[in-house]
Amino acid sequence: MYISNSSVHEIINAIEGFSVQKNETVLIMLSEHQLPDIPHLISELNSRKIEFFGAIFPGLIYGSEKYDTGAIIQVLPVIQHPVLIQGISKSPKDLEKLLHPFRSICNKNAAAFIIVDGASSNISSFLSSLFSLFADSVEYLGCGAGFLEMEPGPSVFTPDGFFQDAAVISFLDMHCSLGVHHGWEKAIGPLVVTKSDGNRIKELNWRNALEVYKEAVESDRGAVVKEGNFLEITAHYPFGIYIEGHEDLMRVILQITSEGELICAGDVSENAVLYIMKGDIIQFVRSAEKTVEDCFFKGNENIMYCLVIDCVGRSIYLQESFKEELRAIKKGLEVRNIHVVPEGVLSVGEIASMGEDMLEFFNYTIVMGIFHEPACTIHRNL
Repeated sequence: MYISNSSVHEIINAIEGFSVQKNETVLIMLSEHQLPDIPHLISELNSRKIEFFGAIFPGLIYGSEKYDTGAIIQVLPVIQHPVLIQGISKSPKDLEKLLHPFRSICNKNAAAFIIVDGASSNISSFLSSLFSLFADSVEYLGCGAGFLEMEPGPSVFTPDGFFQDAAVISFLDMHCSLGVHHGWEKAIGPLVVTKSDGNRIKELNWRNALEVYKEAVESDRGAVVKEGNFLEITAHYPFGIYIEGHEDLMRVILQITSEGELICAGDVSENAVLYIMKGDIIQFVRSAEKTVEDCFFKGNENIMYCLVIDCVGRSIYLQESFKEELRAIKKGLEVRNIHVVPEGVLSVGEIASMGEDMLEFFNYTIVMGIFHEPACTIHRNL
């Protein structure tokens, strides 16, 4: 459900119209513009004993449109109420303790929905720790929350408060079919990461990372890469990390240091093989179509919800053409006679399973989840 007015009053009215059940929780996704007073919203929801979790994003998706204001509200059946994890940049030692109660009740008919502060470091390691607890016993999907300018600050909220450097994990009582694609293609490479630290690439091919990147892009683009146009260049020439048997794992460069280090949105390990990537509207739309196709590989029975997590960088890159990507998703549902409205967020990083052996934090990627209603779930018109 999308509402254009994200005031506390309007959000509370919308939620009360759902008649939330004991086995359900409310997901609240807010655009960063015209935000409500979130501490006040938390207080009002707590006073009504409504279970909820939510976050702030650069934009929202509903149908084939993106929105810069408002809220998307959805009521989801859960196995237990969402779990808040604080200090994810420090690899929280109590992760296993907090999640252990879920290990015996999660199975392939459940889905782990994860929201992380997209400005945090160590997200990949956090997800690796999470995957080590549950492996492929559940499907995973999620998103990075935060602001377009990547300013640090609280972006995730629960009944416990409004948090920075945090994650929320909700185990949903629904089976989820996943689609994950990006449409970028290799242009330059391979390059080897010979020195890195978390999300900082210090050396490529045993040389200063910025020098190698600039030389490679300038040879392809035919123009000088300099401080004034660097962010524009990096938006069009992101990295793709080679992963055998899967699409390359995308990494966008957020900034450079005075030492010529490239700071990415997501970790890049030493010895990783990188390519510098290029994209175009045709391949991006095709990637959206393929994302929908993958969700229906095993059929389309008892579908109750469609969640789209699309990188905000794609919308900036495509500008007005971004609508074509969203239309491709909506059309993909319609031709399969699926009567749910796709809704979701423009994210600061995307989270999803990659086969049966990986859980990853993506950039510049579309993640789509089709949720199937289990027999025990109360049916509601979503």
